[in-house]
Amino acid sequence: MIRRTFLGLTAATLMTASAPAFAGGHAMDIVDTAVGAGSFTTLVAAVQAAGLVDTLKGEGPFTVFAPTDDAFAALPEGTVDMLLKPENKDMLVSVLTYHVVPGKVMSGDLSHNMMAATVQGSEITVMTEGKVMVDNAHVVTADIGASNGVIHVIDAVLMPPSMK
Repeated sequence: MIRRTFLGLTAATLMTASAPAFAGGHAMDIVDTAVGAGSFTTLVAAVQAAGLVDTLKGEGPFTVFAPTDDAFAALPEGTVDMLLKPENKDMLVSVLTYHVVPGKVMSGDLSHNMMAATVQGSEITVMTEGKVMVDNAHVVTADIGASNGVIHVIDAVLMPPSMK
């Protein structure tokens, strides 16, 4: 727990210190938007540990289904620490890229029983009847714009089929 908090704070501090200033109302990229939100410290630390910061700061566009810190905390004890170990980097990359869909998919573009290919290679299932869900996660906030895509906040961490 202490390690996770330290990693989250370190990643947030490093990324905030290196984040460019945006003038004239230009939107921040996905990583800077996540850092600025304050509820994604675990996700940001994981993105840094996986070496995906430059990718998610890239041109995109990307759609990121972003689990909150509470979503990561709900995983079985030790899961986050295990994923953050250097020897598990490939597994971490797989989990994180399973949360990313190429292109900018706004909530209005989603349909019931929609399948979307992820950057990881597997597909996620979107359900729109009642509460909007992506696999087993509820979308709690949709359409957070970024200069290189969009973030949809979810309440659970998605696991690729190969890890279930």
